[in-house]
Amino acid sequence: MSSLWVVLGIFLAACDAFPEHEVDALTAFKEAIFDDPILALSSWNSMDANPCNWSGISCSITSDHVIKLNLSGSSLKGFIAPEIYHLSSLQEMVLHGNKFIGIIPKEIGLLKDLRVLDLGANQLSGPIPPEIGNLSSIIKLNLQSNGLSGRLPSELGNLKDLEELRLDRNKLQGTVPGNNGSRVSSNMHGMYVSSGNPAGLCRSSQFKVADFSYNFLVGSVPKCLQYLPNSSFQGNCLLDRDPKQRPMHQCGSTPPPPPKSHSGVQSKHRPREETSNHHDDSKPSWVKAVEIVTGVLFGSLFLVALAVGLRRCKNKSSIIIPWKKSTTYRDHTTMYLETGLLNDVAKYSRQDLEVACEDFSNIIGSSSDSIVYKGIIKGGPEIAVISLCIKEELWTGYLELYFQKEVADLARLDHENAGKLLGYCKESSPFTRMLVFEYASNGTLYEHLHYGEGCQLSWTRRMNIVIGIAKGLKYLHTEIEPPFTISELNSNSVYLTDTFSPKLVDFESWKTIISRSEKNSGAISCEGAVCVLPSTLDSRHLDVQGNIYAFGVLLLELISGRPSFCKEKGCLVDWAKEYLDLPEVMSKVVDPELKHFREDDLKVICEVASLCIKPNPLVQLTMQELCTVLESRIDTSVSSEIKASSLAWAELALSP
Repeated sequence: MSSLWVVLGIFLAACDAFPEHEVDALTAFKEAIFDDPILALSSWNSMDANPCNWSGISCSITSDHVIKLNLSGSSLKGFIAPEIYHLSSLQEMVLHGNKFIGIIPKEIGLLKDLRVLDLGANQLSGPIPPEIGNLSSIIKLNLQSNGLSGRLPSELGNLKDLEELRLDRNKLQGTVPGNNGSRVSSNMHGMYVSSGNPAGLCRSSQFKVADFSYNFLVGSVPKCLQYLPNSSFQGNCLLDRDPKQRPMHQCGSTPPPPPKSHSGVQSKHRPREETSNHHDDSKPSWVKAVEIVTGVLFGSLFLVALAVGLRRCKNKSSIIIPWKKSTTYRDHTTMYLETGLLNDVAKYSRQDLEVACEDFSNIIGSSSDSIVYKGIIKGGPEIAVISLCIKEELWTGYLELYFQKEVADLARLDHENAGKLLGYCKESSPFTRMLVFEYASNGTLYEHLHYGEGCQLSWTRRMNIVIGIAKGLKYLHTEIEPPFTISELNSNSVYLTDTFSPKLVDFESWKTIISRSEKNSGAISCEGAVCVLPSTLDSRHLDVQGNIYAFGVLLLELISGRPSFCKEKGCLVDWAKEYLDLPEVMSKVVDPELKHFREDDLKVICEVASLCIKPNPLVQLTMQELCTVLESRIDTSVSSEIKASSLAWAELALSP
């Protein structure tokens, strides 16, 4: 009898245990996140068998199943892992206002109980998967403000309970699907979307809210949707709505005219079909028999060929998922070639770069995660080649897509004070990931300030560098969309040309991604240079305000000649604060290497540095405002320096 109770207890315990596949799904979701700046997932512990207490997770009261996943506004950056479909009881998935990239996994269509799907205000790309049409319980679908492209799937018409549909502010093309023919699609899980006679978006029920605005939709709006306000369709390339449409040059070409129809469901091809049927009636019976036999024969051959093709495709595993490590790296990267992120960026072969960089022997810099080579492209400019140091087996699908996204992001920068990316190198044998930048011949600002060459940086030269950095940051923050921030803005990320013009280069944008990868822990050192920011500053979020703070530190470093932090001298900011607001001792901040300086310029620099490192939470300064102050109040002419000291002309003459 006692043994029976033991068996019964084990059985009940097994029944009450939280489903392991749901814990695995949430763990896979977390692993697909490579940036969690506010530690929204800090409570997600894969060793915890019950995730109901994890932040953003809600479980059913009656059974141990996850029913809600809400991480909106958490600043998460990463991909949506397809394993999310294992949360089979999920009713709400709200990831609004994060920085998710990549595609919408088609596996989401397997969540039959999902009532709310909100992926709005992210950076998702690619088409809307037609498998979304399988979400039979969905009431609210929000995909607004992403980078989604392609046509609207007619399978959206299968969502009979859908009340709210937001697709605005994407890059969707084609027509708004009204009445469409049947359509069948499948995926790797054998999941089919087949609706027999789908009506597109023309359904018996009506949307309470639907927004298709600011896309690139063409044609006309189906009659069944014309009850929606004009604002639901503005900013497209439509013909028969209000004038708030895109100009023709943004639409590419003239949109197709609306189909002519008399009854809303009758197609203009109907008369042609009737004529064809009438013509068939006049054929002899033996002709019809031959046609039928021929049609059956060809149809059978087609089905056989299709079955063979599908079997071969299945055997070759042609569907590549970026977050699954496949057998070979070549298979692993197949999916990424379809993203189109790097279509407009020059690609260099490893062999060409090897020749340009003298067999990769001309090393001009190195760190724990990269090596920098100098080279000369045959018939081209001098180049700096940054090679990522990471083993192929540690290179995940996340890192690959992040690498491509960063290359595309860097390639769009075009300013005299921003480092110019010329191209990239991506090869699998041997494994290679390299970036090719235009070379700045005078090295880094850090080298000039702290390696005994500070004497080359006269006061006027330093002021020109200050204004150049400010102009570069103003361009990155305010003149391009979306804005760009330097991951680690310091004197090592400022390169100088032969005329000492500064160029901001973001070589370290992926360092935090690599260091945060659990698979790489212990394989990559996070140690910085000899002089690095203290941990309290190094952990600042890499955003616009973080760049402005770092700019203030750079100003102090430029005029003082002291590193931002060293064991011997401590933190530069803490030391300088004693002098910034006191005019009578402000000159003590100036680099002793400098024989002369302009007190008016020094006052402006100290004022701007104070605004950067001691920001007022009520007043958010921009680089545009700071740059205007510096340009208007600092005199960078040679004559101003000569006036400042009778020996300045001699120093200028001797300075390279």
